[in-house]
Amino acid sequence: MKRLVWGMGAAVVVASSALVLRRSASAGAADPGIAARTVRVERRDVGSVVKATGVIKPRVGAEVRVGSRISGVVKHLYVQIGDAVVKGQLLAALDDRDLLARRDEAAAAVRQAAADRRFASDDLRRKTALHASGGISPSDLEAAQRADAVASAQEARARANLAFADAQVGYARIVAPIDGVVASVSTQEGETVAASFAAPTFLTLIDPSRLEIWAYVDETDIGRIHVGQRARFTVDTYGDQEFEGRASAVYPKAEIRDNVVNYVTVLRFEPPRDRTLRPEMTTTVRIALAMREHVLAVPIKAVRFDDRRAYVLARRGSRTDKQWVTTGMRDESYWEILTGVHEGDAVLVGDSTATSGGAS
Repeated sequence: MKRLVWGMGAAVVVASSALVLRRSASAGAADPGIAARTVRVERRDVGSVVKATGVIKPRVGAEVRVGSRISGVVKHLYVQIGDAVVKGQLLAALDDRDLLARRDEAAAAVRQAAADRRFASDDLRRKTALHASGGISPSDLEAAQRADAVASAQEARARANLAFADAQVGYARIVAPIDGVVASVSTQEGETVAASFAAPTFLTLIDPSRLEIWAYVDETDIGRIHVGQRARFTVDTYGDQEFEGRASAVYPKAEIRDNVVNYVTVLRFEPPRDRTLRPEMTTTVRIALAMREHVLAVPIKAVRFDDRRAYVLARRGSRTDKQWVTTGMRDESYWEILTGVHEGDAVLVGDSTATSGGAS
C-alpha cells in the first residue's frame, strides 16, 4: 500500500515539472531574471580615455589681489564677500583730507610759477628790444634769457608736482581692475593700512567666467596626452553631470603627490550656463585618447558571448531573444555596436539568458 502511495506522488511531481517546462518553452523569456534591467540602445561617444583627478583653478589674470598704493585710514568699504563687481567700480576709499590739501598746495605753486614765468617772458621781450637799440649790454640780455628759462623750468616742475599730488588723491579710491566676484576681504573701515614696503591687500577678486582645471595625470599616462585632446569632467556637487573641456597645456615640471609622480595637464572649458563651478572644486577627469563620436552603444554588461560571438538579449514585447551583434570600440562603461540593433531597441543588462527565440 505504501509503495503505491509513493509511486502516485512521484508521478504527480514529474507531471507538474513537465507542465512547467512546456509553459516556459511556449511563453519565451517573459521574466528573464530579477537581476536584469532593460536599457535602450542609444548614441553616444565611446573611446579609450585617461582618468585623473583634478582641481578647478582661476586662469592667469582671473584672480586679482586688490590693494592700496598709499598708506592711510580706510574711510569707506563698499563691497562684501560674494558681491559681483564690474571693472572700474569703486570698492573702498581712504581718508584723503591730507592728500587734498597737498594737491591744493601744489595747484597754488603752479599758479605762482606760471606768474613768474609770464613776468620773466615779458621782461625778456623788453630787454631784447632794448638790446636791439643798444639800450642794454649783452650780459643784461643773457641774464633775462636765463631768468626766463629758469621760470619755465620751475613752472614745469610745479605742474609735475601737481600731477603727482592728483595721482595720490586718485590712489585713495580703490577701484576694481577686472569684472568678477569678491572672494575675500582683508580689511575693515577705520583700519590704518601701511604701504611702506608692499601694497596691502584690501580684497581679492575672482572672475568666475575664466576658470581652468589642473588635472594630475600619472607619469605612466602623460606620454599619451597632448594639447587639443577633448576631455570630460565631473564635480562632486553635481553628481553624474558631465562637463566638456579641452587640453590646453601640459606642464613640464612634475608634481609629487603622496610619493606619486604626476604631471599637470591644464584643461580649458566654457562655464556652464545652468551650473556654478568654483575654484578649488575637486574634479574627476577623463581625457579622450581615441574617440568614436555619436555611435550606437550599449552598457558593457549588455554584451554577451557565445563561442566568441557577441550577442545581446533584445526585448521585444514580452519576449527576450538572442540577437547577434558586431562590436566596435569600448570604454570602461559602454560598447560600440556596429550591426545587429538599432537606436531605441530595448536590451537586457544583467544576469539573464534567453530561453527561446533563437538568433536573428
